[in-house]
Amino acid sequence: MSQIDLTSRQRRTLTTLINEFQGADSPVTAKQLAGALDRDAGTLRNQMQSLTSLGLVEGIPGPKGGYKPTASAYEALDRDQLEDAETVTLARDFDRIDATVDEIEFTNVHHPESCRAQVHFQQSLRDLSEGDEIVIGPTPISSLVLAGVVVAVDDSVNKVIMDIAQLEAPLRDDG
Repeated sequence: MSQIDLTSRQRRTLTTLINEFQGADSPVTAKQLAGALDRDAGTLRNQMQSLTSLGLVEGIPGPKGGYKPTASAYEALDRDQLEDAETVTLARDFDRIDATVDEIEFTNVHHPESCRAQVHFQQSLRDLSEGDEIVIGPTPISSLVLAGVVVAVDDSVNKVIMDIAQLEAPLRDDG
């Protein structure tokens, strides 16, 4: 598929649609999306028509209808469609939630005084803010645990950049 250039508003709308759809696994209404995006439902319906014409959204008619993302929507946002994804625990201020992490990328591990990571989630991060102290993990395979401070949140792509204060992965004897 050729790359689709989306506006930041379209990208945020599509990301929110995928987040809401994955959370419920059912069509998402314009009212639900408008509430999550803090926008007017009528304006949102117009935008959904343009995303539908791009082949990124499918409109589902009827009383249990709404919108659902197409496979092209996941590709446009460079996300995977996850069926039975493993979750990790995300904790902030002693509140724990299960979260699905797409990817953890360490951006500057060559500087031992300052290690940063970009963490891409499968769900909305609107409850996280710059300066929040968070803990992520343990991850399913390596039991990696990251602890640090949020330095940036990009909720249009579900990404957090964090300064790592502590990083642990226990040694295992799989022998």
